[in-house]
Amino acid sequence: MNTLDLLSKTLQDLKDPVSGLVLADSRARWEVHAEGEGCRVVLQSGYPLAPEVVVALRPQIEAAAAAHGVGPVRVEVRHRIAAHAVQAGLAPATRVRNVIAVGSGKGGVGKSTTAVNLALALQRLGARVGVLDADVYGPSVPAMLGLSGRPESPDDKSIEPMRAFGVEAMSIGLLVDADTPMIWRGPMATSALTQLFADTRWGDLDYLLIDLPPGTGDIQLTLAQKIPVAGAVIVTTPQEIATLDARKALKMFEKVHVPVLGIVENMAVHVCSNCGHAEHLFGQGGGQAMAAQYGVPLLGSLPLDLRIREQGDAGTPVVAAAPDSAPARAYLAAAQSLAAHLAGRPRASIPISATLA
Repeated sequence: MNTLDLLSKTLQDLKDPVSGLVLADSRARWEVHAEGEGCRVVLQSGYPLAPEVVVALRPQIEAAAAAHGVGPVRVEVRHRIAAHAVQAGLAPATRVRNVIAVGSGKGGVGKSTTAVNLALALQRLGARVGVLDADVYGPSVPAMLGLSGRPESPDDKSIEPMRAFGVEAMSIGLLVDADTPMIWRGPMATSALTQLFADTRWGDLDYLLIDLPPGTGDIQLTLAQKIPVAGAVIVTTPQEIATLDARKALKMFEKVHVPVLGIVENMAVHVCSNCGHAEHLFGQGGGQAMAAQYGVPLLGSLPLDLRIREQGDAGTPVVAAAPDSAPARAYLAAAQSLAAHLAGRPRASIPISATLA
């Protein structure tokens, strides 16, 4: 084995400092090529890496090269997002590589806010992303994304998604008046979900996040039976009453054979904007304890921050409005961890060219 092959083997052990995962375990590929008196190292990751992660990896790559007597080093980082396996009996969606369900088991934990900001964070990392609002009774995605008006239908059969901040979006809230209640029984609500998913002319998306309504009822069951889902994310607050219902949501996904990619702990800590005092208003460690109990990752702990609420109400989510703020950075870290854990999952058996035909 020559020096460059040895260096390539050494690089297999490097970790993503955000998710803590070995990059090779998430199907990253390392290539080392001779270049002049040094070498060119190409990292092709299975998910988009934040710029600060690339900055953190660079000195580790250079140190590994130096240890093998190789230098100087030129580093290139790319990503290729694959379609991952879905429930048995379902094929990956056309033009959508990975559908990710975002659930909570109960309302009031900030699930929709989390779903929207995670979508924007994935887009900011470099992925092509969409959001489907599956809460037909209380759709909130249009308001959070500042969307209004009606989506277009070029053929009176399908619907063009609306777009905000580089993310595609669809919601029943875009098809009815804002003050019109959806007084529907379960079959009508589930039919609306499947139609919104199937009839929307989604672009070539890497990730489509589905913002589920609270609970474990008809809509969640329809999602598991009829929509190909690559994985699910559970949103909870640290308090025990929230994690009790989040556990039910997690067990529901397990029973319908949808892998849980991890838990996002929302409203984990509040830092006073005047004095900097940190206080755990909803308890501490609930998400971490739940993650440990069920053997799933804790993808991130998000702050209870006034800006998140204000920007969401204004239709400009914090990841878009204040991308360098502490809350936005927390969403970016959670999004990268989510993408990393999905990248390590088995890939779809159908070639990606077929799913995106």
